[in-house]
Amino acid sequence: MSGFNPELIDYLEGKISFEEFEKRREERKSKEKAGSDEDDVVPPDDAVPSTSRVPRRTRKRQAEGVEEGVSPSVHKAFSSMLQQEDEELMEEDEDDDEEEDNDDDGEGGVEEEEEEEEEEEEAAGEDEDEERIELPSAGDVFALEMELNRENKKMMRERRNRSKLPRALRGLMGEANIRYARGDKEDAITMCMEIIRQAPLAYEPFSTLAMIYEDQGDMEKSLQFGLIAAHLNPSDCEEWVKLADMSLEQDNIKQAIICYSKAIKYDSSNVRYLWERSKLYEQIGEHKLAMDGYRRLLSLLPPTDGEHFMQLSRDMAKSYYETCDLPAAIGVIEEALSRHPDLVTHECVNMAAELYIVNRQHAKALQVLLQFCGIVLQRDGSKQEAAGGRPDKAGESEPEKPEGEKPQEEEEGEVQGVQIPEHIPVDIRIKLMVCLIHQHIFKPLGPMLTALMEQSPEELGDLYLDVAEAFLDEGEYSSALPLLSALVCSERYNLAVVWLRHAECLKALGHMEVAVKSYSKVVEMAPLHLEARLTLSTLQQQLGHPEQALQALESMHDPDTLAQDSTAAQQELKLLLHRSTLLNSQGRLEDYMDTVLTMLAMLLKVAMNRAQVCVVSSSRSGEKHLYLVKVTPDKVSDIDDQEAAYLDVVGKTNVLSKDDWWQLLLRAVCVLCELHRYEEAELLVDSSLEFYSFYDDRVKRKELEYFGLSATMLDRNYRRAYGYIRLMLMDSVDRPQLWNVFNQVTIHSQDVRHHRFCLRLMLKNPENHALCVLNGHNGFVSGSFKHALGQYMQAFRTRPNEPLYNLCIGLTFFHMASQKFVVKRHPLLLQGFSFLTRYSELRGHSQESLYNIGRALQQLGLSHLAIHYYQKALNTPPPSLEGIEDDQVDLRREIAFNLSLIYQASGNKEMVRHLLYTYCTI
Repeated sequence: MSGFNPELIDYLEGKISFEEFEKRREERKSKEKAGSDEDDVVPPDDAVPSTSRVPRRTRKRQAEGVEEGVSPSVHKAFSSMLQQEDEELMEEDEDDDEEEDNDDDGEGGVEEEEEEEEEEEEAAGEDEDEERIELPSAGDVFALEMELNRENKKMMRERRNRSKLPRALRGLMGEANIRYARGDKEDAITMCMEIIRQAPLAYEPFSTLAMIYEDQGDMEKSLQFGLIAAHLNPSDCEEWVKLADMSLEQDNIKQAIICYSKAIKYDSSNVRYLWERSKLYEQIGEHKLAMDGYRRLLSLLPPTDGEHFMQLSRDMAKSYYETCDLPAAIGVIEEALSRHPDLVTHECVNMAAELYIVNRQHAKALQVLLQFCGIVLQRDGSKQEAAGGRPDKAGESEPEKPEGEKPQEEEEGEVQGVQIPEHIPVDIRIKLMVCLIHQHIFKPLGPMLTALMEQSPEELGDLYLDVAEAFLDEGEYSSALPLLSALVCSERYNLAVVWLRHAECLKALGHMEVAVKSYSKVVEMAPLHLEARLTLSTLQQQLGHPEQALQALESMHDPDTLAQDSTAAQQELKLLLHRSTLLNSQGRLEDYMDTVLTMLAMLLKVAMNRAQVCVVSSSRSGEKHLYLVKVTPDKVSDIDDQEAAYLDVVGKTNVLSKDDWWQLLLRAVCVLCELHRYEEAELLVDSSLEFYSFYDDRVKRKELEYFGLSATMLDRNYRRAYGYIRLMLMDSVDRPQLWNVFNQVTIHSQDVRHHRFCLRLMLKNPENHALCVLNGHNGFVSGSFKHALGQYMQAFRTRPNEPLYNLCIGLTFFHMASQKFVVKRHPLLLQGFSFLTRYSELRGHSQESLYNIGRALQQLGLSHLAIHYYQKALNTPPPSLEGIEDDQVDLRREIAFNLSLIYQASGNKEMVRHLLYTYCTI
C-alpha cells in the first residue's frame, strides 16, 4: 500500500473518520498546488479533440504541420464548440473510474480531483494560445466533423453504464462496503438503507444488501435485493445468471427464465444462456419457445463443433416429431445433413428417412438412403445409381452434384437390383424396402423379402408391419398377406391393430368369410373400435346373417360414460345410425324406433326436459320397447344451466349435421304414425319445438307444426289440434285449406272458445271472406241471429250467386220469425222463402235442395208442404261425386226420419214403420 496517500491508508485501516480524511486531503492538495505554481508552466498540447481519457499533458504540441490531415488551428477553432460535450463525457468517465477504483476504499475521489485540476491547467494554457490560432478552412471543418462523429459513436458503444449514485453518497457507500468486509453487517445494512432512501435508483446498495443476506442465509431476501439491483443495472449478465441459479434453488422456474432472458438480451451470442433457458422452457411445457431457443443455438454453434450440432439436431427433430410438427422436424434434420455430411451416422439417416416416410416424401427418403449409406441401385444396361451421383452407361457414377441442387428423381432404366453394404442395420434396410414399394420398384424386393421372412416376427414384428402397411397403401394385398399372417400367428404381435390390417387385406382380396373371423377377433380384442364393428356388420349383412350383423352393432358404452365423455357419445351415435339403417332395411320398425328414439333422446335431452317428456322402456305389446310418455313436473330432473347443457348436447351430437338430424326426426314421426302411435308422435313434435336449432329455423318450425297438427287430428286430440291450427291461421289467414281444417277441429272439439278468436281476427282482417261466414255461423249457433244475418249479408254481397249464403240467410230469417217476441213476422217469412227459392234455383233440382226446403217448412209447422218436398227428395237419386262414395252423400235416411216424425205426430204409425224399415235399417 506504499502507492497510496498517508491519509487514505489511515482511513482504510479505520484510524481516522471520513471527515478527518477529507480535511487532511484538502490540506495536502493546497500544499502541492502552492509548490506547483513556482515551477515552469508546460505549454498545452494542440492535439485532435478526442473523447478518450488520455491526459493532454502526455501529448506534445507540434509547432507546424497537420496531424492526420487536420491543422492545429481547426482543433482550436472547434474546441469551444465541443467544450460542453467533452466536459460531460469526461464527467461520465470520471464517475465510471471512480465506481471501479473506489468500490471498497473511496480512493477514486482523490484521483478524479487531481485530473480535474490538470484539465483546468490545460484549458488555461489553451486560452492563452487562442489569439495565435488561425481560421480553419472548409476542408478542415468537414474532416474534423467526420472524425468527431466516428469517435463519438465508438465512445457511445464502449461506454459503461453510468452510476446513479450521487457523489455525496459514494463515501458512505464505501464505508458500508468496509463495514460489510469487517463483519459489521448490521451497520452496513443501516448505511445501505439510508443510501436507498436518498438515492433509490442506485444499484450499489441493493447489490451489497443481496450479498449481506446471502451470507446470513436468508436466500429469499438476497434474491429480492439482487433482482432489484439487476433491474437497476441490467447490463450485468453474470448477475442475471447468478439470480437465475438462485431462483432455481427456490423452484421458481419462470423467474429463472426471465433472468436468463435478461442476460441473453445483453449477451445474445452466449451459448450457455440459450441452452439453459431452452431446457427451462421444456420443463414448463413451452415446447415452441424451447425449440426457438434451440434453433437460435444451432445458428451460434461454430463449424468445428459438429458433434454437438448433430446431437442437438437429432434431439430437436425427435421433439418436433413427438409434437406432430413434421415440417419443422424435417427442416432441422435437413440442415444437419447439409452442414455436416461427414458426421452423418446411421442414426441420423434412420431418423431422416423415418420423417420423410411419415410425411409421404418417399423419393427424398430414398435419396437420403442412397447418399449416406452406400446403397447402389442396379438398372438396365449396366447402369448403377449410387450415393451422391447419377448413373452412366459405363456403370461409373458421375461426380456429386453441388449442394443445394435438387437431385434427379427419375432415372432412365428400370431398377433390377439393389446392392446393400453388409454393415447397414436392418432398420435402414426396411426403410429402403418401404421407399421402393412406394416408388413402385418391385423387382429388387424378392431377395429382401426372403431375407426378412427368415427373421423371427417375434423380434422384428414392427418391421414386418411397416412393410405390410406399405404394400397395403399401394394396393399390393397379395404381397402383404404373408407378412400379416405371420404376425397374427406370433405371440408378441398378436394385437388388434395387426388383426385389423389382416382383415382389411382379406376383405380387399375377396375372402369375406375369413375376413369376418379377423374382424370378429378385432372386436373381441378392442370392443371400442367403431370402424371394425361397422365393417363386421356390413360383411355379415352381405353374407346373409342379419342377426349377427345386428349383434356386431350392440351398444359400446354405458349411460354414465355417454353422459360424461363426448367422444364416446359421438361413437355411439355413429353406431346407432348404422344400426337404425340396418333395421329399417330389414323392416323391423319397432326395433328401428327404439334405436331412433335413443338417438333423438341424446339430441333433445334439454328440450324433452322442458316439454316434460321422457323415454321409458315398457312391455306393452309383449316385447320390450322404448316409448315416449308425458310425465309430471316433479319427475323431471332439474337442469341448472340449460344454455350450457344445450351447448354440451350440440358438442356431443355434431357427428351428424343439422339436416341429417332433421331427416331422422321426420322419419321418426312418420314411422310412429305408421305404427299408430299418434300420441308419441305428438310428444316428439312438442319436444322438437323446444329445441333451439329447429325452433329458430322458421321453415322447420312450420313443418313441425303441420306434423303436430296431423298427429293430433289422427289421435283425435282436437283441443291440442286447435292450438296448432290457431297459430297457423294467425300466420296465414287467407288459406282456405286451413279454414276447412279449423272447421273440422271446432266441430269435433265441442268448444266455443273459437268464437272470440274469430271475432278478434275479424277486427284485424275485416275483408276476409271465410271469417265473415264463420262469424255468421258462430252467431247463428249462439242465437245471435241479427249478428249472424249481418255477417251472412256481407258474404252475400261479395258472392251473391253462392247457394250456401242464400240458404244461410233464408234459415236465419226463419229462425228470427220463429222467435216468441218478434215484430213483422210475415215479412221475415217472405224474405226467408225468397232466399230459399233463390237457393233452390242456384243449386238446381237436387236431393239436397228439396231436403233443405222441406226442413224449413217442417220447422215452420207447414207439414203438408214439408211432406211434399220430402216425397220429392226421396224420389230423387243422390248425386254421384268423384272420390266420394254414394252412401256418404245420400240423404234418404235423414229425409225418411224427418218424414216419419211428421207421420208419427199425425198418428200414422204404419207409414212411420214403413219409412223406418225401408230407409233407416242397418
